[in-house]
Amino acid sequence: MKSLVAKRSVVVADHKTSVSLEEAFWNGLKEIARGRNITLSELVEAIDSDRRNGNLSSAIRLFVLDFYRNQLADVQAGPDSAKGHLAIRPESVVQSA
Repeated sequence: MKSLVAKRSVVVADHKTSVSLEEAFWNGLKEIARGRNITLSELVEAIDSDRRNGNLSSAIRLFVLDFYRNQLADVQAGPDSAKGHLAIRPESVVQSA
């Protein structure tokens, strides 16, 4: 039986670490990074630096969930109310050139 959790290596603060996430969370994380024009490692590093407690995998899951919840709230509020919520502070993520 194929595992629902995929373990991947990412670089966080110049340190290679393994993160175990379900494929849906990996896909969501990659989509968010692409939308912000940053690398997956840059996004994971921002999530890691912003987390208060818990492990990195849990912080990533909560980040992805929060991102899509905010996106849904923006859509439900209508086009005039959409504020483009960011699940982490904008200054936490530097856009690549």
